[in-house]
Order: sequence, then structure tokens, then C-alpha cells
Amino acid sequence: MKARVQWMGPEQMSFVAESESGHALVMDGSAEIGGRNLGPRPMELLLMGLGGCSSIDVVLILQRSRQQIRDCAVELSAERASEDPKVFTRIHLHYVLTGKGLDEKRVERAVALSAEKYCSASIMLSKTAEITHDYEIREDV
Repeated sequence: MKARVQWMGPEQMSFVAESESGHALVMDGSAEIGGRNLGPRPMELLLMGLGGCSSIDVVLILQRSRQQIRDCAVELSAERASEDPKVFTRIHLHYVLTGKGLDEKRVERAVALSAEKYCSASIMLSKTAEITHDYEIREDV
């Protein structure tokens, strides 16, 4: 896997990140270091990446187990160390899953499998952060 990050120039702390798959986005630093709020902070992207990685796993696992999942959202909250390097120390993922007759045991298993086996981001981040998760199931009407 490859990526490229290019500084957008003097007088700012904005960077354009390009992925090997051909996608790009703007990242920006906080105002305290000269950022102008043109994009998410790099650590925000890391947290969002965890949410995306795990959500993909959970949806695929539930679909493969023939669950009628209609929607999946994950709300993430994180705490960081107070001193440099300000790594994540705690992360909580709260999944909100909507479907028709979702089996709670299968949902619980899908979330656990993502956290413990499939989600590379979760497994990597768990080396520095305590990662917890829970879920709620909503019936699709």
C-alpha cells in the first residue's frame, strides 16, 4: 500500500493526502499551529478509519450470516495522552445497527470478530489504547 501527502505551502498547515486507489482529501492542523480548518486533523482521520474498517467487517459478517441489515453507524469517542506523543489511550465504538429481525447473538459475534480478528485498525490501535465497544439494535419498520 502506498500514499502521498503533499504540503499545500507556506503560511498554512494544510496537506493533500492521495491514496494508491486514486482518492484524495485535505488534512489540516489545528488553529494553534496555523491550521485553517480546511479538513480533518490526521488523528481524526485515524479514528474515522477505525470506524470505517470495523463497520465494513460488521456489515459483511452480518450479510454473510443472512441477517437483513439495513443500516450501520458507529459512533466513536476517544481519549488521548496529555503529553507527546498524544496517542489514543481509550477508544469506544458504539454501533447502531438497523435491520429486520437482527439476531442479537450474531450482532454480538460480528462486533467481536471485527475487534478481535478482522479489523486491522482496531488490532493495531489496541497496542496503545484500551478499545471497548457496544451496540444497539433497531428494528427496521
